[in-house]
Amino acid sequence: MEDSRIIDLYWARDEQALKQTDIKYGGYCRSIANNILHCAEDTEECVWDTWLHAWNAMPPQRPSILSAFLGRITRNLSYDRYKAAHAEKRGGGSVPLALDELGQCVPAASDAYRAVEDKELSAAIDRFLRTLPARECNIFLRRYWYVDGVTEIAARYNMKENTVKSVLYRTRERLRVFLEKEGICV
Repeated sequence: MEDSRIIDLYWARDEQALKQTDIKYGGYCRSIANNILHCAEDTEECVWDTWLHAWNAMPPQRPSILSAFLGRITRNLSYDRYKAAHAEKRGGGSVPLALDELGQCVPAASDAYRAVEDKELSAAIDRFLRTLPARECNIFLRRYWYVDGVTEIAARYNMKENTVKSVLYRTRERLRVFLEKEGICV
């Protein structure tokens, strides 16, 4: 079913919207949630919470890209669930590692200016990603948006793990320099 038709179902408050969303985007959202949570039960709950959030957001929102809208909701809910489950322990795993890696080139914001700074940072990162060659951009997104492990990325792109690590390191360094030039303190 076309995205515009699914969105129309949400706007009409037709429960078929949930079924059609799960059929078309269930695998996509489960993949995002599972890469962050690594727990089938939490992943399922997160995906169904995504459908609920989408139901509550439409109307008044009418997303222009439904997959990105749902992916962002799933990702945010998954990170929230992950943080709640790991509030006292920050041990191993790919999520803390990915966040630590990015923390070296992306600034932390204070609560007072967080919303404005987050929006500016997001726009700057979008501009940066558009400067990257497709392969580097895809590797960066697989690691820091989808939270894929280095091993999975290497297999996906038929590369050695050390090559993936090098690409990620160089891309993070380029991002840090880019953000500094943009006037964003790192």
